Amino acid sequence: MGKITVVGLGPGGQEQMTPKALKAIQEAEVVAGYTTYIRLIEPLLKDKEVIGTGMMQEVDRCRLAVKTAAEGKNTVMVSSGDSGVYGMAGLILEIVLQYDEAERPEVDIVAGLSAVNAAAAVLGAPLMHDFAVISLSDRLTPWELIKKRAALAAQGDFVIALYNPKSKSRVKNIDEIHDILLQYKSPSTPVGIVKNASRSDEQKILSTLRDFTKEDIDMFSMVIIGNSKTFVQDGWMVTPRGYKV
Repeated sequence: MGKITVVGLGPGGQEQMTPKALKAIQEAEVVAGYTTYIRLIEPLLKDKEVIGTGMMQEVDRCRLAVKTAAEGKNTVMVSSGDSGVYGMAGLILEIVLQYDEAERPEVDIVAGLSAVNAAAAVLGAPLMHDFAVISLSDRLTPWELIKKRAALAAQGDFVIALYNPKSKSRVKNIDEIHDILLQYKSPSTPVGIVKNASRSDEQKILSTLRDFTKEDIDMFSMVIIGNSKTFVQDGWMVTPRGYKV
């Protein structure tokens, strides 16, 4: 029986990858992943079998990767960021658990640096207290539920990090969330936007809850909305932990 390792590549280049993730890829016979992520690690894929598929083919890709591992090949499934944060770890486990125990491949899940952590480091220290992470993609989650989660997180005064904030087909979702958050948070609440975190074309924008939707936001952006104590000073966005200084 083979093994499937689910690897988080981190948010950017190879320097953002953990040594364990790098080692897993180097030792793999087969590497599977979304074609965009496969391209990020092409130098590591010489003499390896590659299973690359496009967006919205996640189930087929994961089934094929698990099947390859079950047939005895050392297989790696790559995700961006952390494989357990909007990545492929959960789907791989759901598929593996459908196999009879005697036929299941071994599974190893390797943690990675999530985009929210990378973006927070660029902004300063906005996640120093309790925070919620919400994806605005309603492809797999009902939009009414996403709005409810945003409203409750705002009522709880969480720092809120938004994944998948805006795409060509979802241009209004972020405006609806903006209106919901303004019901519970001050318009002057600091908001940080990081595009392409940890990549060569990284951009950092500091704004407010009132104005942040006026900025250029896309699927490569991470939006972090502060809590009632978050402040911006000298270009840094900080959420105090509560220490007396």
